[in-house]
Amino acid sequence: MAQNHSACAISAFDCDILRNAFRTSVIEERIPEDKWRSIAARLVSDFTDSDDIESDLLEWIVRK
Repeated sequence: MAQNHSACAISAFDCDILRNAFRTSVIEERIPEDKWRSIAARLVSDFTDSDDIESDLLEWIVRK
């Protein structure tokens, strides 16, 4: 069954998974800090199938 992953429906658990996936990608792929926000945005966009991403969520994902 397909799930609805709209931006407003991302659970705290999903956010934690996205953040951990982002951190792993940054480390493994040695992504420079100036590209972090766009990588995080793409990760969330792929998960939600939406380009409507809350800036607070992106800031939380990329913060050190």
